[in-house]
Amino acid sequence: MPLVPAINDLEQLKNHPAVARLLGWNADAVTGAKFDRDEMTIYVDQGCIREACLTLKEDPGCPFNFLSDITCVDWYPGEPRFEVIYHLLSIPQKERVRLKVRLNSDNPVVESLTPVWPGANYFEREIFDLFGVRFAGHPYLRRILMPEDWEGHPLRKDYPVEGYR
Repeated sequence: MPLVPAINDLEQLKNHPAVARLLGWNADAVTGAKFDRDEMTIYVDQGCIREACLTLKEDPGCPFNFLSDITCVDWYPGEPRFEVIYHLLSIPQKERVRLKVRLNSDNPVVESLTPVWPGANYFEREIFDLFGVRFAGHPYLRRILMPEDWEGHPLRKDYPVEGYR
């Protein structure tokens, strides 16, 4: 069975519940969307991620009430270098959505989601530790896996294979 081509046109995706809700809240916050293999990805502006998540969490029509994961990708040497990826789930609607925020390498900072979902705490600390992305407003942003005196961030693509010596 052949794969259906991905849909990257925001205009075609505006009827999806999450896309419609975010566009209705703040159209400038949504920088793009992609529907591929029955998975919705919405690209959100760096400064709007906390409010976008709060909007989706409190939406009575399709509440994305569960943050299942936060992860990061390093696209070195490309810019924007980092993508922070949030996986949300609407338990009542059995619907998933992925939010992505792109960050430049010169200032990889994004708002913390711990005020929205306290469980974001450890995901954000892991990303900070391994990629060096900072989360503004995080209550306790410090290393979680590597020792406190460790130099660098081991999951960055420019990190030496054998570490700094």
